[in-house]
Amino acid sequence: MDEFTLDIQLKTLPESPGVYQFFDAEEKILYVGKAVNLKKRVSSYFTKTHQNGKTRVMVRKIRSLKHIVVPTESDALLLENNLIKKHQPRYNVLLRDDKTYPWLCIKNERFPRIFPTRKRINDGSEYFGPYTQMRTVRALLDLIKSVYPLRTCNYDLSEEK
Repeated sequence: MDEFTLDIQLKTLPESPGVYQFFDAEEKILYVGKAVNLKKRVSSYFTKTHQNGKTRVMVRKIRSLKHIVVPTESDALLLENNLIKKHQPRYNVLLRDDKTYPWLCIKNERFPRIFPTRKRINDGSEYFGPYTQMRTVRALLDLIKSVYPLRTCNYDLSEEK
């Protein structure tokens, strides 16, 4: 893609919340970011001088971009987090681990228990989320516990015991 195409992409960005992705000449993803206003945020990469050398190098490598419009800033935050974890872009150094946002876990056990967690484990348990705030997870957990008699302790209740 040439400079002209990138320029058109920048000019046609909406002034909406969303997530943007920068790609290099080989269409390899360089960076994922979120914005309250996509047009302002993405354009800022190309209109100002960056103090950070890593950012200057990244901007020189950008050949194309994609964007996804979402309804709210919270949605942008969650989508950005999921895309970073999925693609592991070179220039995103934060949000690569699974310890960023809270989830509700229903453990795959003989007597399932429900609890908040920031770490997802592939053990057959069900996870609901991610949520932007632990306060939301706790409120949901309180609501669920008031309606359903679910186990919340972590005692080993296997058949052998």
